[in-house]
Amino acid sequence: MKKILYSLLGAGLLFGATACEDFLETSSPSETTADFVFSDPTNIRYALYQAYETWRASSSVHSNGLFYDVIIGGSDAERHPEAYSAQGRHIPENLYGYDQNFSGSGTTNITLDGVNYSGAWSALYKIIASLNSLCAAVEATPAYEEMKASNQPSLVGQLYGEAIALRATAYYELMRFFGDVPHQLLPGQAVERISPRDSIAEYHLNLLMDVEPRMYRAGENTAVDKTFMTRTYVQGLIGRIAMLEGGYQTRRGDLGADFYKDLNGNTISFDKVATSTYGSDECFYGRRTDYTKFYEIAKKYLAMCVENPGPQIALQTTDPRATSGAGQEFGNPYQYIFQQMNNLEIANENIYELPESPGVQTERPYAFGRPSEGGGSNGYPCKNYGQSRFHAVYYYGDFENGDMRRDVTCAITASSGKGAEQIISFAMGSRSKGGIVNNKWDENRMASPWTAKQRQSGINCPYMRFSDMILLLAEAEAVLGDQVSAKNHLKQVHDRAFGGNSDIDAFIASCGNNLLDAILQERKLEFGGEGQRRYDMIRNNKLYSDIAKFHERTGAMIAGLETQGYYTFPETGNTISNYIWTKLVDAKSTYGYRLTTQCPDPTDPVLYPGWRGQNDDWDAVAEKNGTSKNNLTAGNMTNLAIKGMFEYIDPEGEEAKALEADGYVKTDWGINIVKNKNEYDLYVFNGLKNNEVPVYLIPIHRDQISTSGGALSNGYGFPEN
Repeated sequence: MKKILYSLLGAGLLFGATACEDFLETSSPSETTADFVFSDPTNIRYALYQAYETWRASSSVHSNGLFYDVIIGGSDAERHPEAYSAQGRHIPENLYGYDQNFSGSGTTNITLDGVNYSGAWSALYKIIASLNSLCAAVEATPAYEEMKASNQPSLVGQLYGEAIALRATAYYELMRFFGDVPHQLLPGQAVERISPRDSIAEYHLNLLMDVEPRMYRAGENTAVDKTFMTRTYVQGLIGRIAMLEGGYQTRRGDLGADFYKDLNGNTISFDKVATSTYGSDECFYGRRTDYTKFYEIAKKYLAMCVENPGPQIALQTTDPRATSGAGQEFGNPYQYIFQQMNNLEIANENIYELPESPGVQTERPYAFGRPSEGGGSNGYPCKNYGQSRFHAVYYYGDFENGDMRRDVTCAITASSGKGAEQIISFAMGSRSKGGIVNNKWDENRMASPWTAKQRQSGINCPYMRFSDMILLLAEAEAVLGDQVSAKNHLKQVHDRAFGGNSDIDAFIASCGNNLLDAILQERKLEFGGEGQRRYDMIRNNKLYSDIAKFHERTGAMIAGLETQGYYTFPETGNTISNYIWTKLVDAKSTYGYRLTTQCPDPTDPVLYPGWRGQNDDWDAVAEKNGTSKNNLTAGNMTNLAIKGMFEYIDPEGEEAKALEADGYVKTDWGINIVKNKNEYDLYVFNGLKNNEVPVYLIPIHRDQISTSGGALSNGYGFPEN
């Protein structure tokens, strides 16, 4: 298994591109020639390492930066933990509603000096610049022509294909964050104008479709694993770009009526859902009238991806872990996917992971996993902030009973950082405050936890999962009217969540007997905390309806908590209450372990909800790592027993009195949602209004605009300076 940073592999890089700290510096300083590049294919690999390393460490779109600011918290399922007034990132996350002082609304409130706007832009164009040089060098060689003529997988085809794929990925991220951007393809090319996203998408789709048959699937060549962009990844990327292009988008109206053209220069027509003016800028929300041709492309290549992913990729439908000697229960294949990642293994189901290593800054689980109150070093675990949170209606009302994804996705307890478990409060804040958190990554679960310093776990970033491609295929099929195939692909993923057998017809019926809605709901459940939901809503014109539904459901929940102390969700029968009862217990002496797994018994207050607890032996971890044990003050009382998480207990009733007599403590739960009801309801997507264009894009940074010589400008009502 390959587990090493691109930067380490590429030490002493043979090909460099330090360009694009300034946007206009787009040429590579390298003196690379075609003969040099092909003197040994290893040189191409080393040339790619630098672009891969920039993509991994500083692109600001998949692990930190804009992903952290906007994507991981910006849906009807996902949110951030802090108060609205505490973070400027809440403004774009919630579609440019209230500013931090809760006055005014609209895109004019945003400033253009956000460091992540500039960081993502510069890093992505730096990647593009280096790959433009590399591609030009490769294309100038006889070996390139031989590779093109063969139309078969080869090492040269694979390496060239990776360059094409990584460059296309950079443009995909630029388009989904910024919309229309300059399209630069030649080394040293001067920026003349912003290009329509349509011609950019079509150009890269054509290149990807051309190079795809010349690449290897993971496992078909010993030099190509899933930390590189493989043929399977390219097929999935074609699907992603095609559905981005064919789906609903917000577009500028200030660049001229005929600005939006296809690759052949033809003006594109649109079915418009809404047209609005922000400031002096008109913009509209809609999709191309010829959108079906892009869904056909997506369907074709996603089917290729799903039907023949290669020897190293498959939907994880079984859990190979045997019941442990201590008696832990398993049998949850969805849990196993993330256990592999926590063990620093490349998960069987993942198509492409960005490789990380212990000791280098990583965001899982620090930002996108289970929180810890530990200190910056020698913590058990060390501090984990917990940026990725969930709305209560998602946890209580969306997951059907028996769905094995819920407890893997959502955590209601954090770590003390001293080897014990503690409840997460709905009070605003971070770590053990801020509400229900992402549970998919947790240092408690690592085979060899890293305790020397925070934010250095080494857990990989899963950029493309196989179930994502199956459900994207189902979506494309549903939009195109292939209901039978769409339902079959939906069933594959839904069945896995219920141990291999589910009532798919009942699930579709619960979604209003609308197959597309059922597929989108399945994606919501499958990819919680992974940043997919926001774009699923945008692409399918579901922002208006689903956000209205979110407020209706959340409002009903808050009203129930205010008036009767609890609320029961009609979709699932689960009840959220103002108070729960908790008690620290010695799980090791009772069960033989502290780190819990699958729990078949919902009446067990220690093991249910599942997949929580603490590392079985933090003391041994400290000894192995040679780190201080001074912070391990929890003793044997490490696990939290919880009563009332899904059913109402009358605080004045006999059951509550009996629990308190048994050592349980009455603990604030839903009452903190009531105390912060504006945070959990009113402020969520406060910038979206019916019949107005949703602005979900990010403004271009003032520095890029000022150095562009007039080539760049902002639309959507964003200021220019």
